Amino acid sequence: MEEELIRYIAENLVNDPSAVKVNRREAGRTTILELNVAQDDMGRVIGKSGRVANAMRTLLRASADNQRGGRIVLEIE
Repeated sequence: MEEELIRYIAENLVNDPSAVKVNRREAGRTTILELNVAQDDMGRVIGKSGRVANAMRTLLRASADNQRGGRIVLEIE
């Protein structure tokens, strides 16, 4: 579910939605989502002063708290 949420947000922000990729890794109770976008779209996903990235992380934390109580981390590459 978290992957689809991040993919949906990113695809609607960037100029090249076909380059959006989300990978999921598990490390104990921590879930790591890696978001990959085209280099030209990196600024759109991060946002001014990191506001867009922080908003996506906030949504992920709210989603993780409701589901299983584990920690979730978003890495933008």
